[in-house]
Amino acid sequence: MPNPLHFLDELAWRGMLQQHTDGARDWLGAREVSAYCGFDPTAPSLHVGNLVPVMGLLHFQRAGHRPIALVGGGTGLIGDPSGKKSERPLASAEMIEANASAIRGQLERFLDFEGPRGARMLNNAEWLTKLGAIEFMRDVGKHFSINVMLARESVRARLEAGISYTEFSYMLLQAYDFLELFRREGVTMQIGGSDQWGNIVSGIELLRRADGQEAHGVTFPLLTTAAGEKFGKTEAGAVWLDANLTSPYRFYQFWINADDRDTARYLRTFSLRGRDDLAQLETAASEHPEQRAAQRALAHEVTARVHGADAARTAEEVSGLLFGKADPASLSPGALRALAGEVPFAELSPPDEGALDTLEVFTRALPSSVASRGAARRLLEQGGLSVNGTRLSGGDRTIAMDRLLPGRHLLLRKGAREWAVVRVADA
Repeated sequence: MPNPLHFLDELAWRGMLQQHTDGARDWLGAREVSAYCGFDPTAPSLHVGNLVPVMGLLHFQRAGHRPIALVGGGTGLIGDPSGKKSERPLASAEMIEANASAIRGQLERFLDFEGPRGARMLNNAEWLTKLGAIEFMRDVGKHFSINVMLARESVRARLEAGISYTEFSYMLLQAYDFLELFRREGVTMQIGGSDQWGNIVSGIELLRRADGQEAHGVTFPLLTTAAGEKFGKTEAGAVWLDANLTSPYRFYQFWINADDRDTARYLRTFSLRGRDDLAQLETAASEHPEQRAAQRALAHEVTARVHGADAARTAEEVSGLLFGKADPASLSPGALRALAGEVPFAELSPPDEGALDTLEVFTRALPSSVASRGAARRLLEQGGLSVNGTRLSGGDRTIAMDRLLPGRHLLLRKGAREWAVVRVADA
């Protein structure tokens, strides 16, 4: 029997509980519940903003219940108006299918898909694309009042600017998802962001009217930063879970750069650490904020879960070099390869004379700031160039091949912060 208090109380102390239906606590305590959360597949990857409901599903499963991730392959062809000021561009069915496949792999980093309480991933295109218009209006539309639909925040906020019938009908489609999931999988709860509360309530009402079934909903607060900005947005755009869209190093940097005012909340939301452990981290952060222990713990844990432990260690190595005092000679081959994707990189042919020409190496690796051999010579004579952490002098006109790091790399630095990686090809 699931712990009757565990799920809601776990969310509450972590600051992840916005609202829930009356009776949800008793409902969760009396039985093993199946709950679903929807994910929009119109992007090629989930992003860090999606991690709040993903962590919610994870806590739900840890509390002894069964989570279902519903990919909106059907509703994604329509578009949810919630939180949007204008009509979404419509995605193709082929794009939706490819994106849904990628999302499954990302969710497997968080949810256990095996065993009796194993998570399931479903796509509402399976039933929505087969649903006839007459059938839908007779069996679903008759249960909804236009007056009630117009009062929903997701619709009301768009009335002045205009909303198409397509998006106006979205709440009915999502309500139908809830009904279909109850009939197929016994789902009696929906969880999601607080902006989904109106859609969740519509689904609960449809289950009651159509099948006489009690159902419940739980929502999470929408995160904002201490500066009042939407969580997960950066100058470069969204922070994706796909390593091809946001590298593990940049993903790690997003978390380690968290504002001190936000870090404790992020740890409670995105970490599985317990109360005592988090209290110790918060104390350490308060007493020694310059050490950024809380940010480092947060960055490591989330990066390891999303990209794997090896990628997290590599990101730490690269970060330690670029922003700390790590010894370049200690970098692993993986860290050097990762670094080559973040700073200027050049590949050189092996030298004829057994040593590399220092001026050529720097002009090839940093052409935008070391534009000529003359510029490289002046920097060399001024002590502004370093190789593998060692500052060069005016007489260091060549770089011996025995200075190559693993993978035949050299780590270059101009001044204090301008880095480059060079790889010397095999002879």
